[in-house]
Amino acid sequence: MNKKRIVSGMRPTGKLHLGHFHGVLSSWLELQDDHECFFFSADWHALTTEYANPGFVRESIDDLFLDWLSVGIDPEKCVMFRQSAILEHAELHLLLSMLTPVPWLERNPTYKDQLEELKEKELNTYGFLGYPILQAADIVIYKANAVPIGLDQLPHLELTREIARRFNFLYKKEVFPEPVAMLTRTSRLLGTDGRKMSKSYGNAIYLSDSRDEVKQKLSTMFTDPQRLRRTDPGDPDVCAIFTMHKLYSPLNEVEEIDRECRKAGIGCVDCKKRLIVRLNDALEPIREKRAGYAADQKRVKQIVSDATEKARGIAKKTMEEVREAVGI
Repeated sequence: MNKKRIVSGMRPTGKLHLGHFHGVLSSWLELQDDHECFFFSADWHALTTEYANPGFVRESIDDLFLDWLSVGIDPEKCVMFRQSAILEHAELHLLLSMLTPVPWLERNPTYKDQLEELKEKELNTYGFLGYPILQAADIVIYKANAVPIGLDQLPHLELTREIARRFNFLYKKEVFPEPVAMLTRTSRLLGTDGRKMSKSYGNAIYLSDSRDEVKQKLSTMFTDPQRLRRTDPGDPDVCAIFTMHKLYSPLNEVEEIDRECRKAGIGCVDCKKRLIVRLNDALEPIREKRAGYAADQKRVKQIVSDATEKARGIAKKTMEEVREAVGI
């Protein structure tokens, strides 16, 4: 029985943090065993917001692949490549842009939200408005059956489906299947300042952080804002430290912390100390694996190069069908 083909990408905009792991990478780890997976570094997508800083994007690509490999993304099980190394993505993006109505792009809720959130950047560009078309090209060029996404990305995938449907209808040929959504779990991890964990907020705990860096970040991390004194009862349900305990500590310890916190039987400092040990123990294998790959960059480049050739072969074959359908 043929495996379903999965396509997913991440923008190279710095090292990955715990939010990325629990929101995306953990899903990829599960998918790679039973699906034909294509995972790519979306460097062209990164330029939609970082076009003035391409050096940062270029430097982040290596970090992205190191983080993937360090958590267990297996090059024997999946194809991991760099988007911009396969020019067919750009060619298909161009052709799809010819048939995509502008109102389809303007109604995209993520487009409006990011214009509001990233006011410090000039994003009134065609590239930013049209990046969902490039995203569609990334997906359909490999004829993906499904795409792992969060709820907030559903409008993007629906647009991809509409573009694929419109292409097939206009050129009277079923070149592209319409990919379905595979909803992933949503990371609820908060950063060290109590806001959503994000590189842009400077509140993230990175997969590559050292033991001392993890200790320092957790030691100063926000807890229950209503618990001002050691003797005050706490509410674990609003505490970011407790959320991490549920991910990294044994169930009996989680239950104990929940019980003792509510009656002030344990203080925030002691709670943090326990988490520091648990989280560092969980991250140590990732650190070791990352260090091994970092010390052998030639191996990493070969992994990506081999995967890129495989992806390019599929992309070229699809583009032959596309050109035949369009008649150009």
